[in-house]
Amino acid sequence: MLVLQNLTKKFGDLTAVNNISFRVQKGEIFGLLGENGAGKTTTLRMLATILKPSSGTAKICGFDIKNEPDKVRGHIGILFGGEIGLYDRLTAAENIRYFAELNDMNKSEIDERLDYLAKTFQMEDFLNKKASKLSKGMKQKVAFARSIVHNPDIMLFDEPSSGLDVSALREVHRFILDCKKEGKVIVFSSHTMSEVEKLCDRIGIIHKGILAAEGTVGELKEIHKKDSIEEVFVKLVGGKNEI
Repeated sequence: MLVLQNLTKKFGDLTAVNNISFRVQKGEIFGLLGENGAGKTTTLRMLATILKPSSGTAKICGFDIKNEPDKVRGHIGILFGGEIGLYDRLTAAENIRYFAELNDMNKSEIDERLDYLAKTFQMEDFLNKKASKLSKGMKQKVAFARSIVHNPDIMLFDEPSSGLDVSALREVHRFILDCKKEGKVIVFSSHTMSEVEKLCDRIGIIHKGILAAEGTVGELKEIHKKDSIEEVFVKLVGGKNEI
């Protein structure tokens, strides 16, 4: 389980995330929507223990992100879209193996998991190619596989479909839904309303660092008297060009 408790992050006089609280159960997908600069990525970076909260906290699998970050890291997988960060001189397989080793997986575990991920994301044809030779979509697949190679309980994805074509996007969506069936906790941000509506059990809309709304797609439409999540989003952020 993932529980946020009044999570806040300040950068000087700027409050990037302001007193956010919500929880995500096992087998649940929670989507974060918000315009650029709303606080989505900052929230995910705090959950990933990359940033330390200014106040408040969160618990991941019972471990506190402020006081027990080392224990938290063993239970999470992280992917930040636009920041693929592969090692160009290594092959796709070597990139994935390296991160598996960082998570203390043994060789047999790595071999089995790599085979599974290669089939899941249809990477067999380019596993042995250097990352520098891969297309953007291929790199995104490798980055995705690398982030969850250790089969974490909690998955944190910031724009996980960035750079993917239609077929690759379907593979990623199918994998996320399979993870839900396995009881994983999944939190991801996206600018694509249709993606959020398709995948998420619940949605949180962040505006200027504040959680402006939370609920299922149906609940949010009903509460705000709108026909789509896009219309709910525009109503809440209150601007002309937030999407």
